[in-house]
Amino acid sequence: MYVAGFVIPVPAGNFEAYKAWAEASAALFREYGCLEIVDSWEDNVPDGQQTDFRRAVAARPNERIVFSWQIWPSKEDMEAAEARIAKDTRFDIPVEIPFDHRRLILGAFTPVHILGRQAGTG
Repeated sequence: MYVAGFVIPVPAGNFEAYKAWAEASAALFREYGCLEIVDSWEDNVPDGQQTDFRRAVAARPNERIVFSWQIWPSKEDMEAAEARIAKDTRFDIPVEIPFDHRRLILGAFTPVHILGRQAGTG
């Protein structure tokens, strides 16, 4: 199992547009072997004393935080998918994406502890 995670600032008024974009994107990632995607809309994102989600993505007052992750079978599977995705024009960033993709944070992680699922399974 391998996890890709994202923190994304999305204008509050773009909730429906983001939801539609996320659903369409998830269908494409599924074609490339992604096992699971969770997109979560801000519900309780407190301001921190030193850092927090908002500051990490330079969120503006009218923006909400999306916390998202993808579960892949392995790092190798994700990297192979990324190479194929780079050539797939369906992944080209449209003019009207519902957030500023330049401010999103992404990272990929090897799980060190898993509760509720077995490593390597979907």
